[in-house]
Amino acid sequence: MKPPASAHACAIVLVLLPLLAVLQTTRAQKNAIDIYSLTVDSRVSSRFAHTVITSRVVNRADFIQEATFQMELPKKAFITNFSMIIDGVTYPGNIKQKDAAQEQYSAAVARGESAGLVKATGRNMEQFQVSVSVAPSAKVTFELVYEELLKRRLGVYELLLKVQPQQLVKHLQMDIHIFEPQGISSLETESTFISSELADALTVSQNQTKAHIRFKPTLSQQQKSAEQQDTVVDGDFIVRYDVNRTLSGGSIQIENGYFVHYFAPEGLSMIPKNVIFVIDRSGSMMGKKIRQTREALIKILEDLRPEDHFNLISFSSEATQWKPSLVPASTQNVEEATKYAESIKAHGGTNINDAMLMAVYLLETATRAEQLPSGSVSLLLLLTDGDPTVGETNPTVIQKNVQEAIGGQYSLFCLGFGFDVSYAFLEKLALDNGGLARRIYEDSDSALQLQDFYQEVANPLLTAVTFEYPGSAVEEVTQDSFRLFFKGSEMVVAGKLRAQSPEVLSAKVSGQLPTENITFQMESQVAKQEEEFRQPKYIFHGFMERLWAYLTIHQLLERMVSASDAEKQALEAQALGLSLNYSFVTPLTSMVVTKPEGQDQSQVAEKPVESEKVPSGRTVFRHGAMGHTGPVLPAGVALFTRVDDLPSKVMESHDLLIPSEYIYPFSTLDSDPRQPSGIASFSAGGSKIVIDYLDETMEETSPTAAPPAPIQAPTVILPLPGQSRNQLCVDIKRTSGPLLILFADPEQGVRVIGEYKVEKAQFSQIEVAFKNPQLQVHVSPEHVVVTRGRRSSEYKWKETLFVVMPGLTMTMDKAGLLLLSSPDKVTIGLLSWDGPGQGLRLLLRDTDRFSSHVDGILGRFYRGVLWGPPDATDDSKRTLRAHGFDFNATRKLKLDYQEGTPGTVISCWSVELYT
Repeated sequence: MKPPASAHACAIVLVLLPLLAVLQTTRAQKNAIDIYSLTVDSRVSSRFAHTVITSRVVNRADFIQEATFQMELPKKAFITNFSMIIDGVTYPGNIKQKDAAQEQYSAAVARGESAGLVKATGRNMEQFQVSVSVAPSAKVTFELVYEELLKRRLGVYELLLKVQPQQLVKHLQMDIHIFEPQGISSLETESTFISSELADALTVSQNQTKAHIRFKPTLSQQQKSAEQQDTVVDGDFIVRYDVNRTLSGGSIQIENGYFVHYFAPEGLSMIPKNVIFVIDRSGSMMGKKIRQTREALIKILEDLRPEDHFNLISFSSEATQWKPSLVPASTQNVEEATKYAESIKAHGGTNINDAMLMAVYLLETATRAEQLPSGSVSLLLLLTDGDPTVGETNPTVIQKNVQEAIGGQYSLFCLGFGFDVSYAFLEKLALDNGGLARRIYEDSDSALQLQDFYQEVANPLLTAVTFEYPGSAVEEVTQDSFRLFFKGSEMVVAGKLRAQSPEVLSAKVSGQLPTENITFQMESQVAKQEEEFRQPKYIFHGFMERLWAYLTIHQLLERMVSASDAEKQALEAQALGLSLNYSFVTPLTSMVVTKPEGQDQSQVAEKPVESEKVPSGRTVFRHGAMGHTGPVLPAGVALFTRVDDLPSKVMESHDLLIPSEYIYPFSTLDSDPRQPSGIASFSAGGSKIVIDYLDETMEETSPTAAPPAPIQAPTVILPLPGQSRNQLCVDIKRTSGPLLILFADPEQGVRVIGEYKVEKAQFSQIEVAFKNPQLQVHVSPEHVVVTRGRRSSEYKWKETLFVVMPGLTMTMDKAGLLLLSSPDKVTIGLLSWDGPGQGLRLLLRDTDRFSSHVDGILGRFYRGVLWGPPDATDDSKRTLRAHGFDFNATRKLKLDYQEGTPGTVISCWSVELYT
């Protein structure tokens, strides 16, 4: 569906990754359309990224073939140019006003041709696709250009390139140039496809202000194996960085008559906050949603500081407050709130209006009674997954009621859980009240999404921030006043210099601290700044003017959300003019892709809006849920599915997502799925779906004899100190408590703790914490969570991962082995073992790097270890003295996870550990 001209896509994104490009050129037939060159050139100048994707293909068949160029780009990025070169002739994409392109658009649809080729495809991406017929032996060059301002989030800028060529490419190269005059303070790379074999194809160079990252694999490095011609290059490549900060607050940079002012001061203390969490517990939150919400809420409560005040409101058909007023975040109150959060159950309707008015009333009452700290900041956080269904249900009336109640005193942040929610309603509700809206995507990491969003707004540093410049020196300045400044973020203001600009551009930034006002003064030498940006190797010229236009358009589109009809027309006209003048594909413009004569003459690329409904192709089966289409199964019945060409999937809480084209209309239902067990099948959309269902309460019997006991899988594998060939397998038999400090080395700045289950002889959780770089890796049998600063990322076991940061490398392979290594630190290995004795395993390498101060129940084996003589009657037994303790060590067969294939049987010295 074509979005309306006034639709705004750019401010309704949930978890936004500041830069993402996907390259995916699809062959029409194997060995027919060949990609012989695929390059990415991304130049980041003062946070503004200009990315050029170039794909060169040739038709090696002796007949005409269709070549498709497909890529994905960030939701906040604007396409600025696209062209195809065919037989030496360039066919450009022309950016026009939507109304002007409407006739071509409609005609293309009427002819059955592709149209509306840019579409939302997930959390962070929009897809661009163009197809063209290619004659035998002919070559085609595709080139796409897009631009985006990287937003600082949780202390870093992030640039993400997702590369999926789907075939071996003779010339495959990515070049990322970063130029930051403030100086680059941190830089790291991460990839989901680079392995140890591909590591040599990645080079990173950096000096004080510049960085160059290059990835250039050879054909043999791209190849999965000598027998397989498939490529291993398929996934994400990420660059994260930050810049140096000063107490003065930031940097004013000038280029070609335009300036940009970045503001993120260091050294400020957190302002006490008063926060009310308004949590939807209606029936639609049942299952995984409410569990993840509880999990995130408990973590968030743990992060409150003692000087903060808070309260909880949960709502369904009615709203319920945890306490009659806001309370300090003392240890006791946080513990009580955690118990309350654990008890929240989902049922009933959705009464958003009463819940929000109750939250505002609580803040107003506490403020009037002077119960809150002087100079503190008050925030409201609303989490909901649906439209209002009880009480006041008119979204416009609710928005008006909430805005009048808040009266500009507090900031409201809205989190929309899933795709059933009316996101436009939540976005306007937030923007009307000085906040913002995000979508929480239903996935395994939904709890982390909630926590990360809270971390973005959890630490206010300044309120009422205003930027001032001499009126005689600048004009057409972007937004220059902001309600709140949060730790880890950045404020950006841009503008034009007047014709008679001064030699020195000065600026004053004012803000409020809890007990005083504060002012930051900055100056920038115009001529010096102009000279600094005349380095063609690292930047693209005129970028600051384009940055100003990009920022202005985004802010105009955001203002349109809350504007009156008359104001909206003026804002739209201004944003449209800038979009056309700077050739940006925005929600107000379209790009018409021209093609050679005789082919489809028009393909139209448009900026999509955030989906307001369940994405096309998905529907929900839910046990016992009212108002949902599909089989209703009794409680305790597990639902499975087998669908042609679809992966089998079992959803927690008996929720099952299946592409809707397989569901509607139901034409045949062979048996009754309400029976306690059996198989039901039905035909839908031309395909047959088979549903297995099994009553989970039924007893399972097995007449077969028990299999022989497998070789024991050790919980811990340690290389023996001073012995290169022997290993020590440690079996923990008894502990003084489930939480164990395994290793702690203050000189190496590393600590490893684990939660051990004696009855299962396995770890249920292990956490590795590094001091430099600051990093925590928390693993469970289900997933890996990596926390850097206040930002957390979730990874699934057996996914390829390659992260390089100063002082540490993190890798994970398809076997599920996670390694944390450094040239001067011990290498720590973690494994989620899915064989006999399932659970987590711990292994070490390079243990000679432990200092003499290493401690912990396993660290003792690396302090003063002595071997006793072999047993008098059996040389397979020895006595091991470690840090004053004696252990009887026996050589046994164990499963090894370090050398060769995981699960290889090895000979190992085994000790039993009692703590």
